[in-house]
Amino acid sequence: MKPAVFLDRDGTINEEVGYIRDLDRLKLISGAASAIAKLNRAGIPAVLVTNQSGPARGYYDEAWVRTLLERLSALLQEEAGAYLDALYYCPHLPPDEGGVVEGYARHCDCRKPATGMVVQAAREHDLDVPRSFVVGDKSTDILLGHNARARTVLLETGYGRDVLAGRYQFSIRPDHVAAHLEDAVDWIIDQIARPALA
Repeated sequence: MKPAVFLDRDGTINEEVGYIRDLDRLKLISGAASAIAKLNRAGIPAVLVTNQSGPARGYYDEAWVRTLLERLSALLQEEAGAYLDALYYCPHLPPDEGGVVEGYARHCDCRKPATGMVVQAAREHDLDVPRSFVVGDKSTDILLGHNARARTVLLETGYGRDVLAGRYQFSIRPDHVAAHLEDAVDWIIDQIARPALA
């Protein structure tokens, strides 16, 4: 079993622009591809875990979510030869939070901060979750990490600065705050290497 880095998508890897209905609006945050490539070279699995409630809200179908993920993977490869070892998404949203499409408008165990996506990834890829890291720009990403008993990094990209200022979601304490994904990955690699240096 090995530790992994569980990554949010919007505001973490690609720019936060709201619900994406045009592929041209999916743009990588500067340095994100090279950061993931660094994880690849270090042999640390990079696993995407993202809430994508567009299908539940009726904005687009689930096939479009998969198209966006394919585009994301292509951009990472084109920019830095980077890749995600596994990709998981939650298309659900409870009715009391705005879900309206039958089959998707429901409570589930995969929508962050629930741990379903992390549990599935750990089972399918033999990952050591307590030695892993959850990285994202939202309070719910950090709470996911707490719920999964993984370590957490809050990024200042996306909604991160608003979270830190108390203007978005709720107050929460991550294990580390990083300016962007590159800084987070450098810190994580150092943390994983520390036991070997002891």
